[in-house]
Amino acid sequence: MSRGLAPSPTTGEAPRIQAKPRSLPRRIVSRPELSSLLGAIGVFVLFFAVAPPFREPASLSTVLYSSSTIGIVAVPVALLMIGGEFDLSAGVAVTASSLTASITAYQLSANVWVGVLAALVLSLAIGFLNGYLVMRTKLPSFLITLATFLMLQGLNLAITKLITGSVATDSISDMDGFDSAKAVFASDLPIGGITVKVTVFWWILFVAIATWILLRTKAGNWIYAVGGQAGSARAVGVPVTWTKIALFMGVGFGAWFVGMHQVFAFDSVQSGIGVGNELLFIAAAVIGGCLLTGGYGSAVGAAIGALIYGMTTQGIVYAGWNPDWLKFFVGATLLLATLLNMWVRLRTSRR
Repeated sequence: MSRGLAPSPTTGEAPRIQAKPRSLPRRIVSRPELSSLLGAIGVFVLFFAVAPPFREPASLSTVLYSSSTIGIVAVPVALLMIGGEFDLSAGVAVTASSLTASITAYQLSANVWVGVLAALVLSLAIGFLNGYLVMRTKLPSFLITLATFLMLQGLNLAITKLITGSVATDSISDMDGFDSAKAVFASDLPIGGITVKVTVFWWILFVAIATWILLRTKAGNWIYAVGGQAGSARAVGVPVTWTKIALFMGVGFGAWFVGMHQVFAFDSVQSGIGVGNELLFIAAAVIGGCLLTGGYGSAVGAAIGALIYGMTTQGIVYAGWNPDWLKFFVGATLLLATLLNMWVRLRTSRR
């Protein structure tokens, strides 16, 4: 593929030809993560000043855990948005994977890893179906995944009640393989006198892998290309259809992983949870610098967006504020981040 179509590894922007290299200050200012990083610093300083419990090391562990459960899915959601698409079904897809793993293992009286694998197959299949329908029908991904969201929401509740007779699954804590699966998806690791959830380390690893893909591989070039200039990308041989399907399947993988964490952290799963989390995943990606129009953004930015949410969620509690203000605070942060991202892009494009 022509290097003229490759995304700039310093800006994360959609492909374009540059007349001359950018100066270091301009490259720093044009980074997708800049506004989210400034926002994260501001949120941290705010709660560090007004909430004494926020300053404790154990509180930091709690903040990171809260951030990781959003951030693990927000990373593939960010890649999908860079590729120019949305997935509104991610929140209930997390629950669907949890229910599948738990019900499959319990009903078959099998090793819980059988349920884990069944849930992975289902999650990847949901992602594939979303991507295939979007590319086949040419309908907006907003509509396709909204339909998937509604269907999964109904199926989660109906199938769980049909099989278990309740809105929650039975406990699988005494089944074979539970301890080993919990060690992978939901264990606690003591570090420096505090306990850190294993999801925090998985989150960091996924961010690193996604960043490497975006900036150092041909697949990363394809992701930026299909999000910024899909027609031009197709003309030079980029597999647009399969790239976007793979991105939807990536969201499915993220949903599966967080779903497995829920199963092994809480033993039982409520079939109605997860509704609304899809907006948090998208919000984290947008706060992190992803544009709604595609072709711009980064995995690191999405991780910072999730961290802002985690700090806000726990900071409001530690400050003793009314938790009803949480969604307002997240919404205001989202709006400010979007406006700042737009301003930065306009400023850098004029220079």
